[in-house]
Amino acid sequence: MTDRMELLRGVVHPWHLDHFGHMNVRHYAPFFDDAVYHIWTQLGLAYSELLEAHGIHAVTGSATTTFVKELAAGDLIRIDGTVRRIGGKSVAFHLRMLHADTGEVHATYDVTEVLFDPSSRSSATIPDAVRARLQEQVRPE
Repeated sequence: MTDRMELLRGVVHPWHLDHFGHMNVRHYAPFFDDAVYHIWTQLGLAYSELLEAHGIHAVTGSATTTFVKELAAGDLIRIDGTVRRIGGKSVAFHLRMLHADTGEVHATYDVTEVLFDPSSRSSATIPDAVRARLQEQVRPE
């Protein structure tokens, strides 16, 4: 695998804009949230596999968006990401929203996903097989 996985592509539509003429902060979240779903598959850990093989799934524990540069209607975006660190029950991802044409970074997203057991409604220890797969992609900054 490469250092950063491409997770999502999209377009900024006029309805994403605010009264200043750039994409409003509320619209970054859905793009990044969708990308986080894709990172698991890119890692070879589909949500269905996590649940069927290990009885767990992932939930967002925390998320921080940093806004770098405005986006306008018609801009094409690309989101890539990597594993930043692995804990006992959680994994931290770092995502970037880039302009698809120029490669400029427009926003970053740091998210911690907690492994969750839906039966007990509590956090769960990362299974060894999942940890090994995640470990292959750790890229601390």
